[in-house]
Amino acid sequence: MSNVLVVGGAGYIGGAATDLLLKTDHSVRVYDVLLYETEYRKFGDFVCGDIRDRELLKTHLAWADTVIWLAALVADGSCALYPNLATEFNQESVKWLADNFDGRIIFPSTCLVYAIQDGVLHEESRTDPLTEYTKTKLAAESYLKDKNAIIFRLSTVFGLGDAFSRPRLDLVVNLLTARACVEKKMTVFGGEQFRPFIHVRDVARVMVENIDTAHRGVFNIHYGNKSIFDLARLVQRYVPDAMLEIKESTVKETGDYRMSSDKARKLLGFAPSYSIENGIAEMQTFIASGRLKDIRNPRYSNEAFLKINPLH
Repeated sequence: MSNVLVVGGAGYIGGAATDLLLKTDHSVRVYDVLLYETEYRKFGDFVCGDIRDRELLKTHLAWADTVIWLAALVADGSCALYPNLATEFNQESVKWLADNFDGRIIFPSTCLVYAIQDGVLHEESRTDPLTEYTKTKLAAESYLKDKNAIIFRLSTVFGLGDAFSRPRLDLVVNLLTARACVEKKMTVFGGEQFRPFIHVRDVARVMVENIDTAHRGVFNIHYGNKSIFDLARLVQRYVPDAMLEIKESTVKETGDYRMSSDKARKLLGFAPSYSIENGIAEMQTFIASGRLKDIRNPRYSNEAFLKINPLH
């Protein structure tokens, strides 16, 4: 049994991870600034804190055997709005963590560090970070290289995390499903580009399952690779009255990239439990139940929220 500090535990992935942890014998403490949330309603130990408050954070690191470090400014658009804060949150804070904590570290990176490349990408594939987000994430990885750390390069996440954290509608599976259900129309730019996908609760599970393992280093995590066009067609199976509009894309970043998670499957025993169909179905049910009233609310998009709620 470990003392597990979930930094960013009130967020999209953090909520799912915390739910799993509360069903284990681990002692769990959530440390979160509640950037996107207005309250924290779960049972258990909670600290409302900023990762820049080093003295406060140090007291809780001293308690912890393991840290799941989810605090970050996530996605290209959010980091482009606040490049200096992206460096501070995503990169410098991880360097500080590496210098001040000697326990187990579970850290999410992103498959976007590979950028757009032909072929199936594995952990030894060339990295080519093109944005502030990917540059800071790759730099953070380097600080953990000699630590007792396991790093997950996550593919595009989808699905519902837990009952309390906000759903994210700036993720393509969730967004297309929400638009299809509510507006009866999906718009796809290009569509032939392939992307890798993973359910948020599968991300949470692989993190929790590796708290007490000896595995270290970088692991790709994905469920499968699918084109955006095929993804939209899949949504139409669940929402057959939704129209699909295909627009030509002039953005070069719409090229393909596909991932392999063979290393995680072989060494970690990673086996995803949730398909893309599961994610579509649960989002459809969530909306049909009336629990999501306004899919255009900026709260459900990191970038849109941060545009009207400036960070300092």
